[in-house]
Amino acid sequence: MTGTLPHFVLENMRRHPNKAALREKDHGIWQELNWQAFAEKIVCLARYFETAGLQSGENIAIIGDNKPEWVIAELAAQLLGAIPVGIYQDSVSAEVQYLLEASDSAIVVAEDQEQVDKALDIHDQLPRLRKIIYYDDRGMYQYRHEILIHFDQALQAHPLCGEKVAAYLAEKTAALSEDDVAIMCTTSGTTAKPKLAMLTHRNLLFMAESLAEADPKFAEDEFVSFLPLPWIGEQMMGVVSALRFGFTVNFPESAETMQADMKEIGPHFVFSPPRVWENMASTVQMKIMDASFLKRFVYNLLLPVGYKYAACKFTQSDPGLALRLSYRLAYLLLFRKLKERLGFSFLRSAMSGGAALGPDTFKFFHALGINLKQIYGQTEISGISCIHRNDDIDFTSVGRPIRGTEIRITAEGEIVSRSDAVFVGYYGNPEATAETIVDGWLHSGDAGYFDEAGKLVVIDRLKDLMYLNNSTRFSPQFIENKIKFSPYIKEAVALGDKRDFITLILNIDMGIVGKWAENNRIAYTTYTDLAAKEEVYGLIAEEVRKVNTQLPKETPVKKFVLLYKELDADDGELTRTRKVRRGFIEEKYRAIVAGLYSDRSEISVQATIRLQDGRERTLNTTMRLHSL
Repeated sequence: MTGTLPHFVLENMRRHPNKAALREKDHGIWQELNWQAFAEKIVCLARYFETAGLQSGENIAIIGDNKPEWVIAELAAQLLGAIPVGIYQDSVSAEVQYLLEASDSAIVVAEDQEQVDKALDIHDQLPRLRKIIYYDDRGMYQYRHEILIHFDQALQAHPLCGEKVAAYLAEKTAALSEDDVAIMCTTSGTTAKPKLAMLTHRNLLFMAESLAEADPKFAEDEFVSFLPLPWIGEQMMGVVSALRFGFTVNFPESAETMQADMKEIGPHFVFSPPRVWENMASTVQMKIMDASFLKRFVYNLLLPVGYKYAACKFTQSDPGLALRLSYRLAYLLLFRKLKERLGFSFLRSAMSGGAALGPDTFKFFHALGINLKQIYGQTEISGISCIHRNDDIDFTSVGRPIRGTEIRITAEGEIVSRSDAVFVGYYGNPEATAETIVDGWLHSGDAGYFDEAGKLVVIDRLKDLMYLNNSTRFSPQFIENKIKFSPYIKEAVALGDKRDFITLILNIDMGIVGKWAENNRIAYTTYTDLAAKEEVYGLIAEEVRKVNTQLPKETPVKKFVLLYKELDADDGELTRTRKVRRGFIEEKYRAIVAGLYSDRSEISVQATIRLQDGRERTLNTTMRLHSL
């Protein structure tokens, strides 16, 4: 089926006007917006955009948490042929300025006072910026700037309802083309500033339909949108697929209530990056550690049954009657309860994408009976090019290409793709576009190969593959995923390129390690203090030793350090999608890295720590360099 995203707003409004399009939890109550009301708000905002002078081909920026207003603003802009670009809500002012300048945005739609301030502080440097529309007015009562207007005021400026809404939608969608740019999504920016990938309506809808052929979506489905909407994965599920197939999108009240809100909704499918699955696995393990003796006993007794049953699924072998009965009992006694606690009671399909998911995390969820699949893709191909099929799931590959997508491996080992979902280029950056799309093939920058079954195996980023001094090749991401399965480890950075052995810079999970310390009567004050404890080093050393038994004998980890602070996107150490910026970290902590590759057992560090309120303080600490 062809069309544009606003075209499906009109189609869904005509087919089932009273069906819920969106739900948002506000003050503990789910507020519902049906397709008729959803369409009316899109039209009213589009009419305001017109009076504000927004033209086809111009750009608007949207920054804030996932809310109905975010999606309404995106579709209202598309209805006029304008192009929305999402900005991550936790972006600092410098990042917001860069993206507003890079996108030449004429209008900013901001959630609240915090996001408004980021735009107001630099609006004098943005000559094209004409309006800032905000939709949470808390703290805004003293703001009198002429560039500001509340979202509800914008909607009420030119109201339209009933049949006139359908007529307006029909008129505007008739002027749109499938090859118009629908949205600009930022790339992850692991090595440089993020680029703006331009994706057309054809790109996005082709991808949604091809993905649904491998992993079906239905109008009766429920989806919970909790990952940032600037991410292509959330756009693909929470906007494009929702419009194309007409299912309901639910927005949790807050990050703190997300798990409880998800439990209330009971989504039919979930799509999250590895960090979310890793955090969920750690949370389960932390709660088991804190459970009663009987519950821990049942968990430790039955989880191996789940692993054995999952192994049969991966190898497509018959588990046999005894294992079937054992697993059924384990499911009734344990796994069903765990799924319910996670909000997965009605889950049909679970997907992980955005980066490689560690095999240990993958096996864990399959042991619980959660049908987790790996997806592979990138922003420039509308998010997805490969996925596991229901009857062919394994933890080593990312599955087979979806319909309409060709993939091949170059002589250098790089994964390249070709399909109608490939983007049209980077906004304002033709040089980078020419480097990425060569002879119609999208170059991913990832290294991989096809296994004997014809499934794609992704090794790592080409530029991230490392070689020891003895020419042994290793994937730092593989090692990092292994160690991050430990509930005590939050982040890991593997080093060793052009060196004699592999080392790790690690972040502990303060919540879980802190709980462990309390249970073992170990006193601590701050994250820095906890990470420096000798007992904590002993705990983590055992976790690293376990990982070493699973690594090739040529590439064990021989030394590690527990960093005195958590890696942070605000400090440039992680991207906004929580990917490690390895080169930046190695340069920033070069003294620590040098210590890891010396014969020293500790190193004194003086560092500047940025606090959450923006203040800075100087930290003097001694860090252990633990050898294994």
